[in-house]
Amino acid sequence: MKIGIKGINRISAAATVALTAGAVIAGSAFASTAQAATLPTPTITAKGGYVMNNGTAKSLYSKAADTRRSTGSTTKIMTAKVVLAQKNLNLDSKVTIQKAYSDYIVSKGASSAHLIVGDKVTVRQLLYGLMLPSGCDAAYALADKFGSGTTRAARVKSFIGKMNTQAKSLGMTNTHFDSFDGIGNGSNYSTPRDLTKLASSAMKSSTFRAVVKTKSTKQKVTTKSGGYRYMSWSNTNTMLSSYSGAIGVKTGSGPTAKYCLVFAATRNGKTIVGTVLASTNATTRSADMKKIMDYGFKK
Repeated sequence: MKIGIKGINRISAAATVALTAGAVIAGSAFASTAQAATLPTPTITAKGGYVMNNGTAKSLYSKAADTRRSTGSTTKIMTAKVVLAQKNLNLDSKVTIQKAYSDYIVSKGASSAHLIVGDKVTVRQLLYGLMLPSGCDAAYALADKFGSGTTRAARVKSFIGKMNTQAKSLGMTNTHFDSFDGIGNGSNYSTPRDLTKLASSAMKSSTFRAVVKTKSTKQKVTTKSGGYRYMSWSNTNTMLSSYSGAIGVKTGSGPTAKYCLVFAATRNGKTIVGTVLASTNATTRSADMKKIMDYGFKK
């Protein structure tokens, strides 16, 4: 078969186009790979940090992720999870606030939901008081309610036992709780990886998700005399307002714990969860978390 000069030119031109297109695709793929490889790992002030993809459990960022540290009030994530794991849980059942809870707050100088002795507060409301203003009085009330035993001390000990049992079942191998609220006695610790794992599990509960994404709430509670009052609580997690896609989870702080945060956010259908432990102050805590969450979303 004879091919004229024009035919040869057409074949040559087509081959050139195909070759050029192939080079562009290859170059684009190479550029994408190179960009992913050169994505700079952020530097954070916090002593420990971890971020993972909530859907795949893939690690996206890690700094001293398995080093045990004091957790402050991020402990209350487990307090809430233990409550929500109770069989036949009635979120609308009422708990009478005891003087022991308010005395505890005063003696520890602890963060408070400002619960009033004699008021009847529902379990659901106590969860809001626990997770938004980080009420140690709410934590005490829940431990007293859902622990087992004939004395308050026994019930609290039982509840903390449930927290540790739950930790083991989640594979939190570097975690131990000795308090219901994070005000520990020297052996209340976890790691960025373990707390991230805990938050991911807790977020499977629709009630937990609803509570931790709430910026503020006003709750109507029954007073001792049978009347009612309103309790107003604001979330200590200010990143709910400042970080796009934020859906939780819990702040923590303390003399040993410094400034901690367990955090979750969703963007374009992708949810990531992370933790920073022992940051220097509230401002750097937020800055640290923003850095590693932004990094996680890009990976």
